[in-house]
Amino acid sequence: MNFDVAIIGSGLAGLSVALNLADTRRVVILAKRSVSEGASDWAQGGIAAVLDSGDSTDNHFDDTLVAGAGLCDAAATRFIVDNGRAAIEWLIEQGVPFTKDVSAELGFHLTREGGHSHRRVIHAADATGHAVVSTLNERVRNHSNITVLEDHHAIDLITSEHLGLPGHRCHGLYALDIASGRTVTIEAPHTVLATGGAGKVYLYTTNPDTATGDGIAMAWRAGCRVSNMEFIQFHPTCLFHPYAKSFLISEAVRGEGGILRLPDGTRFMPAHDERAELAPRDIVARAIDFEIKKRGIDCVYLDISHQPEAFLQEHFPTILARCREFGIDITKEPIPVVPAAHYTCGGVVTDLAGRTDRAGLYAVGETSCTGLHGANRLASNSLLECLVIGRAAAQAMEAEGYATSAHEPLPAWDESRVSDPDEEVVVAHNWDELRRLMWNYVGIVRTDKRLARAQHRIALLRDEIHEYYANFKVSRDLLELRNLVDVASMIVESACSRRESRGLHFSRDWPETLPKALPTVLTPPVLRRRES
Repeated sequence: MNFDVAIIGSGLAGLSVALNLADTRRVVILAKRSVSEGASDWAQGGIAAVLDSGDSTDNHFDDTLVAGAGLCDAAATRFIVDNGRAAIEWLIEQGVPFTKDVSAELGFHLTREGGHSHRRVIHAADATGHAVVSTLNERVRNHSNITVLEDHHAIDLITSEHLGLPGHRCHGLYALDIASGRTVTIEAPHTVLATGGAGKVYLYTTNPDTATGDGIAMAWRAGCRVSNMEFIQFHPTCLFHPYAKSFLISEAVRGEGGILRLPDGTRFMPAHDERAELAPRDIVARAIDFEIKKRGIDCVYLDISHQPEAFLQEHFPTILARCREFGIDITKEPIPVVPAAHYTCGGVVTDLAGRTDRAGLYAVGETSCTGLHGANRLASNSLLECLVIGRAAAQAMEAEGYATSAHEPLPAWDESRVSDPDEEVVVAHNWDELRRLMWNYVGIVRTDKRLARAQHRIALLRDEIHEYYANFKVSRDLLELRNLVDVASMIVESACSRRESRGLHFSRDWPETLPKALPTVLTPPVLRRRES
């Protein structure tokens, strides 16, 4: 198959790139499962942008830098916050049904979340991601220039080295068609990685099953630098219930007055930070983790029951309904919550147009590392980044053009030396072990000894998984496990190299913060060999 642009991932990042190109270019979107099954669709809180005259982009800029613990890239932060209003206006033009407020300047309700100095989070009740993705999805499906391939799992990128060509360019990718079991070859002068984060590398996460770090791992294997992988954001409030898989309790609940309490009803956040429940996520998550471990309790409680039922029905209908399914009436009782892995702040190194180290290859959204999030993402900045960098990437592709270098047709996927797997229990066992060791050794609070144990075991797991990959036919579970173990290795290597505590990376052995903030940049063997 041949397209002008191949986009791997169907969340907001991928959809925004596609819609900004589709009027003039042939675009394909690959989705691992259904188009709507991803982290963007699950996003509850909203999108941060300056939409009120009482606020300013300088305030948004400053709030982002404070949350990022000194590690945010100033140019990236300025570019993204300055383009925030235009991004929101584009979504409104697309028909996204944001919650209205006739008294507001723009006519839409703005909420406030942890780390923000003003109300600047535009939202669609408590299901913003679903409202945005479903609206853009409809436009994508009705566009004649966009092909959507669901149940297609990207395997690896096709590079100049694969073709025996000079240069350092990406020419397309191989993907597994899950329904047929056949591997397809997709050629494109521009390929976009928009696969989201890697939350499934941890045992407990708010992320959907699709968040397996595919784009980060593929870019790494293709020779792209990866940065700041030690900064994994743990959302402070994931619903604690044996049957509530990965259900997030939005930051906006605390923004609208929710109080965190111990089982006996005692409020504890003021003892940890003067901003209490509105402190940035890393501080709140560590405070909850501290209280749980100190007191030997299973969870803490988030109490919003002092708000009227009509208010909760208007602002948090999804949370209200979901909690009721599990016998929790949030109008009368607090919600049991625990922290869970939520957002990958690091990723593939890009510029402000999503360009990576390899020509023709872009990364947008959670897969990338523009420098916006620094050591800790400010709430609701992630969807904003998808929109702003998505448009910038589309403009960069248009400026570069779509001519391809002359080469023979891309080679087909070679399965001549592999066989059907004999014991798939190996995949299941390694998957479970990897996620447990990451949770236990590379979680909210880290030590050198825990990281060393994780590094040793991950190296053994990588050898086992790569041997399995080399000898047996690929499957969705195997591909995801292969990517997760590569990402886990990057997270641990980055954490080991940071001899301080900063933002989301907290080490008991290195509790102080160094005076100068520097990013952690990993260079893959392919790029090191090329540069030498």
